[in-house]
Amino acid sequence: SVENGEAAFGILFCGSANGVAITANKHQGIRAGLSWQNDVASLIRLHNDANLICIPARFVALPLAQQMIEIFMTTAFEGGRHATRVNKIACS
Repeated sequence: SVENGEAAFGILFCGSANGVAITANKHQGIRAGLSWQNDVASLIRLHNDANLICIPARFVALPLAQQMIEIFMTTAFEGGRHATRVNKIACS
């Protein structure tokens, strides 16, 4: 849905979240970021314009996951110097 532009954000859960992040990032227009704490959830949006948050279910309790999702969805991309780097990420 995110890749097709039907949804602005996506949430992926996996044991470590590494596998889903790697796989998701192979898709055009997807910028998946792995998050295990609130500061990281903010930074993957703020600096990387991530549109998928990947949460390691083995290591993150539900209340923290809910907080991270809220932070992720309400944090805006900062742009500026980060935009140049983000614009180089696209798959070919």
